Amino acid sequence: MTENDDWRSQLVRAQSHLPVEHFVPLTLIGPAIIDWGTDDQRQRYLPGIASGEDMWCQLFSEPGAGSDLASLATRAVRTEDGRWIVDGQKVWSSFADISRYGMLLARTDPDLPKNAGITCFLVDLRSPGVTVRPLRQLTGSEHFCEVFLEGVELTDDTILGPLNGGWRVALSTLTAERSGLSGDSAASGVELNPVLALARSSGAWSHEVTRDRLTALIATERALTLTNLRFEVCPDDKGSITKLLQSELSQRISELAFEIVGPTGAYWDGDAEPMPTHALLDSRRLTVAGGTSEIQRNIIAERVLGLDREPDLERGRPWRELRRG
Repeated sequence: MTENDDWRSQLVRAQSHLPVEHFVPLTLIGPAIIDWGTDDQRQRYLPGIASGEDMWCQLFSEPGAGSDLASLATRAVRTEDGRWIVDGQKVWSSFADISRYGMLLARTDPDLPKNAGITCFLVDLRSPGVTVRPLRQLTGSEHFCEVFLEGVELTDDTILGPLNGGWRVALSTLTAERSGLSGDSAASGVELNPVLALARSSGAWSHEVTRDRLTALIATERALTLTNLRFEVCPDDKGSITKLLQSELSQRISELAFEIVGPTGAYWDGDAEPMPTHALLDSRRLTVAGGTSEIQRNIIAERVLGLDREPDLERGRPWRELRRG
């Protein structure tokens, strides 16, 4: 188990959580800079991440490149004087509106195959040409943002990892994201305990069907905890197993909690939203964020179980020759 996983598990055992906005810098960006960054980049960026002073976001997904991320169209064009000019749009970037920096994937060579011509950049979101717009969710919160990049100037020292090798950086970061999304909520029943208390206080525990469903959720949650420990919550492709199980378990828990509260879950007075209502609405994103459940099943089949890959007619073709919507 890594030090990152160890302090997360200690927070969970204490029924506490790392503030969600720090998940990206501490779990994804920091380790990526350690693994792929230069000494100068580590010295420049890691202290702010460790102290919590500098917030970060991912600038990966695009309106036309979500599950098929390698199809991204944001361009970084090299100028004669050695600068990079970036133009494009990103979407579903968590907490971009409060972030100082972003980890950007951009296409630097359109004549290479789609996953071979991508480079990763570290972008100051205060740079001219960067516009961030929050997106309102079902819950009323603004967890995600869209980010527009228009003529943003970058230099070579902002490249993370090798030129045109950003896909490898992205894969390692996405694998860490999947493992991280399953790691802290799977321990000690943090999500399940309030629902158990609700069932007891409302009398729903006395109903056999409800009790059986709760018991099944408890068993699944305990199995997920043990599975995480078995994998040592390490960032590899097995993280897709626990990410898939955790996101779907969270939805089942929130759906049962909503059923327990009954009609009051759909209507309430004042600004205080009942816990089950917010959990139900918020849980819809869990099987999408970090890769949809369908993507996780493909990863498990191909990379964990070693099954044949789906046919890819675009493999090996230059990106500029591909048909895009």
